[in-house]
Amino acid sequence: MLPQLLAYLFEIIKTQYQIIIYLMGALLGKSLTNVDAEEPVRKPYQKLQVDELPVIETLPRLDYRQLLVEYEQQHGKPLKPIKRHTNTKTTVPDALTCPQCQAPSAYVYANNGGKGQYPCKVCHCRFNYRSRFAKQVIFRCPHCLKALEKIKERKDYYIHKCKNDDCSFYQTNLRRMTPQEKEQFQHAPYAFKVRYLYREFLFDFKPLASSSPIKTKVDVSRLSVSSHTLGLILTYHVNYGLSARKTASIMKNVHGLSISHQTVINYTNSVALIVKPFIDQFPYELSGSFCGDETYIRVKGRWHDLFFVFDAVKKVVLSYRVSPNRDTFSAIRAIDDVLKKLPSIPEDLSFVVDGNPIYLLAQHFFAQHGISFDVRQVIGLTNEDPVSEEYRPLKQIIERFNRTFKGNYRPTHGFGAEEGSVSFVTLFVAYFNFLRPHSALEKRVPVVIPALESLPHMPARWAKLIAMAQEMLAQQAAS
Repeated sequence: MLPQLLAYLFEIIKTQYQIIIYLMGALLGKSLTNVDAEEPVRKPYQKLQVDELPVIETLPRLDYRQLLVEYEQQHGKPLKPIKRHTNTKTTVPDALTCPQCQAPSAYVYANNGGKGQYPCKVCHCRFNYRSRFAKQVIFRCPHCLKALEKIKERKDYYIHKCKNDDCSFYQTNLRRMTPQEKEQFQHAPYAFKVRYLYREFLFDFKPLASSSPIKTKVDVSRLSVSSHTLGLILTYHVNYGLSARKTASIMKNVHGLSISHQTVINYTNSVALIVKPFIDQFPYELSGSFCGDETYIRVKGRWHDLFFVFDAVKKVVLSYRVSPNRDTFSAIRAIDDVLKKLPSIPEDLSFVVDGNPIYLLAQHFFAQHGISFDVRQVIGLTNEDPVSEEYRPLKQIIERFNRTFKGNYRPTHGFGAEEGSVSFVTLFVAYFNFLRPHSALEKRVPVVIPALESLPHMPARWAKLIAMAQEMLAQQAAS
């Protein structure tokens, strides 16, 4: 009895300790557990299956006035409005119009005994308040071409299902079941995914939409240090991955300049805000071999996801999104960053990614907006399928890039604010794309800018890069 009581008390003390640590971490803005941990706890992918894209049928939009003119020309007399019986119990609301041709209620019948079905006399469209004609498109099952039925409404998407029992996709999944699975399916059909599903996303996000220019709050040219000193700070902090405290210590002990680590953070935040538009809007010459991956950084004591999309041939970072969640919307924005940098979207565009299903869902989202590309998923560590075998070299390239980033990020031990994490990642991408020689490019930087290449050392190149970014912002403000 005593050992059981001691074990019970030990569990209570352990739980109370965890609660105290969590509350202290929330108050101080950082985690007090596993502070020195370099890797987060492994987060498995969400266990969902993403089916192929549906057949998207665009519905026609007609004009009832033009149809009335065509009817009169064809029949030699106008199409008369509906003459309703005075003793009928079914009525048509005056505000009701045909969703396909916009004909007014005078041309709309009240059908099926007042149960909500309305045929249009002008275009012969049958509809109700939940009709398919209330939407702009029809989603059809790619296996049986039957119209999908909306079954669930979520915050960011609708789920559509093919309910055709004769669908080849449904029948094939039933035949693949073992006898034990078939018996379980009879009692718990919800435990199996046997029908075709499609998620229609409702994000208030327009792909390829241009972002407004960033207006900086800080004029770097008016800082209390020279451009060379600012370049030194960025060289130590970004190029060599030193923490803000070590950077401040070197500036004092080596160069005789007394600054605080918070000053280093303030300078990097200001420079990142200026340099980011230059990175995002630079006219890159791209190869078309794109690969994407996620890694982790710690912000406010919690692991955040960092989405990188990379040109595997040119060694150029095209997207660098920091997100608190590893979700579909983050993948959509990362891919959209790449699409904005392409002069035109090629027909054979593809992205090489891991087995995370959010990239397939992002592919579906872009297809809804008429943007098509392929997603090549390299799954696992061994080549178990032809796609993984063919595209694993590209995936390994971005994995090596992730290791390079982590080498610079690790001394920071995380960030106390989201602004700091975004600033550090932005400056690292600027360094990687424009300043860092790459061994695979014969010790040349990925993006060669003659004005930077001719300068004698790295602090001067940082200063010149900042000046070029400021000049671009000034030109955008003047236009």
